Amino acid sequence: MKGWPTRSIQTLVNAASKAKQPSSATDVWNLNLDQIEAHGGRVLEKVYISPKKLGPSTFAFEPRTVLYSKLRPYLNKVVVADEAGFATTELVPLRCNPDEVHPEYLAYFLRSEEFLRFATEVVAGAKMPRMVMSAFWDFQVPLPPLPEQHRIAAILDQADALRTKRREALAQMDSLTQSIFMEMFGDRATNPKVFPKFSIGSIAKISTGSTPSRSEERYYGGEIPWVKTTEIAGEDIWTTEEKLTDTGFKAIRGKLHPINSIIVAMYGQGQTRGRSALLKVEATCNQACGVIYPSQDFSPTFMFHQIQIAYGELRALGRGGNQENLNLQLLGAFEILLPSMVLQQTFATRIQAIDDIKANHRAALSELDELFASIQHRAFKGEL
Repeated sequence: MKGWPTRSIQTLVNAASKAKQPSSATDVWNLNLDQIEAHGGRVLEKVYISPKKLGPSTFAFEPRTVLYSKLRPYLNKVVVADEAGFATTELVPLRCNPDEVHPEYLAYFLRSEEFLRFATEVVAGAKMPRMVMSAFWDFQVPLPPLPEQHRIAAILDQADALRTKRREALAQMDSLTQSIFMEMFGDRATNPKVFPKFSIGSIAKISTGSTPSRSEERYYGGEIPWVKTTEIAGEDIWTTEEKLTDTGFKAIRGKLHPINSIIVAMYGQGQTRGRSALLKVEATCNQACGVIYPSQDFSPTFMFHQIQIAYGELRALGRGGNQENLNLQLLGAFEILLPSMVLQQTFATRIQAIDDIKANHRAALSELDELFASIQHRAFKGEL
């Protein structure tokens, strides 16, 4: 490391105090773990709420604070705040001493493979692994001079920007999918082509799931995929963050939902409610998920994309006081357009062509991820 000194994390940052109830009536940024991209360092969504709705397990943070997730550290969730806000106490606030460490440099180091290996080993708890904080604070960070820290962070920013452009290209493919739907079937709200409408519950079986007791470690860590709403993000689901054991599955009298089921988030924070995903592996799920089973009446691809396009309509159906939710009854009563199977299959064929292009973009993104990891590794060894 070119003879760089090392310093413990604790000596590089100033402590952050627990939040006090703000007096302002203006909504405040409330950051939770599900709003942070795993392994990427991006805030996926900003949620602003009334200060009165802040929970007790929150703290205030300032701009330029590095926020590190101590819960499930293998997900590698680290961000640098670009404005003041409040966060769950599952995030560790690191207020960098500006004379010692550059926030972006520290954030990149915490996302590095070296630190990730350490973080995944030094945890406590099987079902909800958390970083052992005494080990975290004592970890030694290579500390080049501040100008070199800025240079390293700038190089990594440039490399990361290439990945961001590839992600944006993938997002444009999603927009193209919506355009094809509108071209073939028109606006759902006005239905200009006068396609027949059916409630989802009249043409498909609808189900849900459950959550095994978190106090029973033997229920988790098995082989049965278990979907949570945080994993429902408009994509195919091939695997899950957590898996149940046979014992856990039996404890909830679980159901294995078939491949090509469409999973809809019935509740969740921020923009989660109303999101959907297409199941590509048999899986069970928690009670916040509504599951639409495949049916001979529709193409799974057509139904999935129509539900995605109807995201705003589904969200508007939410009921409840503090947190609006969907339920199986509302989901079952939701009406969808049902053109002929020939048109549905034509749509699915066109979408498959887009999916093939997206697969190429994902492969390129994977290569960029490997390149970024290599640059990151060299950066913290002083080889850039």
